Amino acid sequence: MAPGPGGARQRPRRIIAVGGGKGGIGKSMVSANLGVALAQAGLNVLLVDADLGGANLHTCLGVGQPEATLSDFLRRNKSRLEDVIVPTGVPRLSLIAGAQDALDAANLKYAQKQKLLKTLMGASADYLILDLGAGTSFNTIDFFILADHGLLVVLPEPTSVENAYRFAKAAFFRRLQQMEAEYGIQDLVDSALTTREGSLRTLHDVLAQVRNKDPVGAERLERELAEFRIRLVVNQARTDADLNVGAAVASAWKKFFGIAMDDLGAIRYDDEAWRAVRKRRPVLIERPDAPAALAIQRIASRLLALDATPDPSSSP
Repeated sequence: MAPGPGGARQRPRRIIAVGGGKGGIGKSMVSANLGVALAQAGLNVLLVDADLGGANLHTCLGVGQPEATLSDFLRRNKSRLEDVIVPTGVPRLSLIAGAQDALDAANLKYAQKQKLLKTLMGASADYLILDLGAGTSFNTIDFFILADHGLLVVLPEPTSVENAYRFAKAAFFRRLQQMEAEYGIQDLVDSALTTREGSLRTLHDVLAQVRNKDPVGAERLERELAEFRIRLVVNQARTDADLNVGAAVASAWKKFFGIAMDDLGAIRYDDEAWRAVRKRRPVLIERPDAPAALAIQRIASRLLALDATPDPSSSP
């Protein structure tokens, strides 16, 4: 996004949301280390623990329990986002720690969610990284589809792949719901969300129905949905076959939904990453030469390339 008047940006230049279909797949590890990688590339990064019910991003960064968290902002104890931002000890990387009153925060009211979304969109940073909770609640999905880059973390295991596919499908149909009034497709979306036999399942089905009523609208809808690109990250790959899981999931998604999904790469299972977590340190700081650290650096470089951002670390 272009800078606003006087050169000040009106929103973060890019928003990254890190989600997943289940817990324990390493979303916070990926979020924390991706933040470190982008900060090391000379960019100002704001990490937000948006896991509204299981906040632990501060632990991954070795930051003690902050006095002010997302809870304080949501409850209006702190009126400005800046009042709940804390340093991480990594230059150019700041953190908003997650809400601690899990039950209340996980069930954000609509007005609270809208306030949070609007405020985050106004944050001053090159990259805003949202570490989301697991699952497919509307709160989680809405944060995910808000982002310029929705990163979906998956383990190379059948249950994790199945949950990731379910997450992607939920995000896709939530995006459709947001556009249904504009394109007059309420009935189609309702049908697509049901499990009745014969109900609409894919983008091809939806577009075919819209095309029958409004060919021009169908073209516009297709262009909009073509921008819905989930970016896949495979974590804890142990074998060479595991390294190909991302490409296989992306291929299946393209086949069934007609939408491209980007495979950003795999992070090898790495004892050094596990040891770094135990030490409450990002592996990029603790062991920057470890396989997991190098893989996350590559993922960060791919994101920078997608954004056509010069990577200062690669300059001669």
